[in-house]
Amino acid sequence: MRAWLVAAGLMLAAPVAGVQAQTGVRDLAGRAVTPVDPASPATVLLFTAVECPISDRYAPAVRRLAERYSARGVRFWLVYPNEGELPAAVKGHAEAFSYGLPVVLDTVRALADTARATVTPEAAVFDGEGRLRYHGRIDDRYSDFGVDRPVATTHDLDEALAAVLDGRPVTRPHAPAVGCAIVRQRP
Repeated sequence: MRAWLVAAGLMLAAPVAGVQAQTGVRDLAGRAVTPVDPASPATVLLFTAVECPISDRYAPAVRRLAERYSARGVRFWLVYPNEGELPAAVKGHAEAFSYGLPVVLDTVRALADTARATVTPEAAVFDGEGRLRYHGRIDDRYSDFGVDRPVATTHDLDEALAAVLDGRPVTRPHAPAVGCAIVRQRP
């Protein structure tokens, strides 16, 4: 079992091919963007959706984390991966919840696939070399649909960011997230 966990951790820490050259990732004006920035010590992709109440409830926590870690050079991006979410609706959603973060549309799920994101909200942390170091929940506030704690007891995203910035291994590189499924079109 331990050997499997070590192997899984090494796969997460391996550079992610193509993360610097994603196609189909656009800002709200329709311009191509590459969110993972090698000049930053870490980049956080926060997958969210216009109509996901669990994502909405995390807005204050996301704002606090972005404020704390942006001061240390970490780049935060809101990623809307669901096909059919129009730029006007996404802009309104990001403004309604006062995220104050740059927004990208990932309707072909290039970022979601690279980050292994399956639900919203879900976070992914890439280090300055483009390696996926963490993906999963923000914290353990939600343990299942309809089952939430008044206060989180484990702060997975915060702990992963601290480890990456301190040059330490992320002790838990994946924590399953609870949320709304990322909509994927059938072939």
